[in-house]
Amino acid sequence: MSDIFNFFPLTIYKSKIGLSHDERSLLIDEVYNLEKDSDKLKSNNKAWTGDTQGHEFLHENDKFKNLFIIIEKHIKKYLEKLNIDTKLLDIYYSRAWATISRNAENISPHKHIQSHLSFAYYLKFKKTDSKLVFFDENRHNEFLPGLFTSKSVNKKKVITKRDLTNTSTILFEANEDEIVIFPSKTLHGTQSNINNDDRISISADIIIHAKDSSGLEHLVPPINKWKKFDD
Repeated sequence: MSDIFNFFPLTIYKSKIGLSHDERSLLIDEVYNLEKDSDKLKSNNKAWTGDTQGHEFLHENDKFKNLFIIIEKHIKKYLEKLNIDTKLLDIYYSRAWATISRNAENISPHKHIQSHLSFAYYLKFKKTDSKLVFFDENRHNEFLPGLFTSKSVNKKKVITKRDLTNTSTILFEANEDEIVIFPSKTLHGTQSNINNDDRISISADIIIHAKDSSGLEHLVPPINKWKKFDD
């Protein structure tokens, strides 16, 4: 008799937010207004991303106030799923922005290494729009370097079936008005060569500090204890 044990999971949180259709419509209109106010040209076939267009503090926009209040609750729920005591933490939005993908536009694989947690909220999304893609950089089961990503291995069907034990990417299923929360260090992007119908998402970076860092080595100390250098 043999057994398989899978360890070291990446934990992704997904939940419905529950905004009304009318509220989502108002936010969608505001995102289009921000796009019109862009100050830079974007690359061909790449989505419009507000953080690169002068609109990286969406959490300060009063029209989005209710959305970010609701999201705070889900961030805490995610941390509690990891058995983290959120009462000992101060949690901050550091950046927040909208993205718009049209036609075959996509978001290249990237990480948010300047933050701790990130999320994607699907403000406008159809089933046929490009999905969120997570990339496994660790590949704990890849006993031969390049085995799971090799085009020739794939063509020759050396791997007879793709599943969680041997894949390097996951297409994550989500719906309109749902949020997906994950560690910021996770490599992620969106599908390429998918015909998007004005796919709109809201993203943000979350920074977490200790309320009291005494006796703690690995949490960021409270920001009120920091001292700024003279200009």
